[in-house]
Amino acid sequence: MSRNYFHLHLVSDSTGETLIAISRAVAAQYQGVSSIEHIYPLIRTEAQIERVISEIEAAPGIILFTMVNNELADRLQTACHDLGSPCLSVLQPILGLFQSYLGTASTPRPGAQHLLNTEYFRRIDALNFTMLHDDGQQYENLDNADILLLGVSRTSKTPTSIYLANRGYKTANVPLVPGVDLPSGLNGLKNPLIVGLIASPERIIQIRQNRLLTLNADQETPYVDRVAVAEEIAHSRRLFAENGWPMIDVTRRSIEETAAAIIDLYSTHRLKFMAQS
Repeated sequence: MSRNYFHLHLVSDSTGETLIAISRAVAAQYQGVSSIEHIYPLIRTEAQIERVISEIEAAPGIILFTMVNNELADRLQTACHDLGSPCLSVLQPILGLFQSYLGTASTPRPGAQHLLNTEYFRRIDALNFTMLHDDGQQYENLDNADILLLGVSRTSKTPTSIYLANRGYKTANVPLVPGVDLPSGLNGLKNPLIVGLIASPERIIQIRQNRLLTLNADQETPYVDRVAVAEEIAHSRRLFAENGWPMIDVTRRSIEETAAAIIDLYSTHRLKFMAQS
């Protein structure tokens, strides 16, 4: 009899973000089966690993871990073997591949990817810039942006901007509002990649209706009128085409997929920008 759920234990000596991302990517390939996640971050002592083992014993399942302390890793693997639960070090195969190619062993450092280095502060700077330039709040220094997103209301401009900022890209977004002019000089911007976001009228209307419901607002408004919304989107398409701005249809895309497409466009944009400089 096939099970429709399973326990998934994610054990990390850091934040556990790597394990969460990997395990969810794999679990998503199994339709009709859900994982019950047990997440154990910052496991760095014997007492902590014993607590984890006790919880695994109470709810057996799959165990994935990322720990650079060999003694703690060995203790976890031995306990899982005794319990008959499958256990895998997610990083070990990759570390082995790196070591064989680079010809040198790694230096164990829990949470090394989260060090307060230049890359970290670049992401913080990008987040600050993005929050200040969300939804057209500031137009003065748009040329300092890496990426500028345009789109009608409810095309996921803000969450996409924040995701890109977390990746280190200074992202501003400007809403396209009927009857409201765009900031002057948008065509003259040299630095940012300008991307237009679009979606189907049906999708936009659905999201806007849900938004109005949460606000207890009147549903009889052009904001959710089928003809008005279709014209908004058609106008945005014409605007993007006239200015040569690439557009991305977000109707069936996740934020991550939209961001990945934008980053790919940005890479090409930067190459052209540097060639012209």
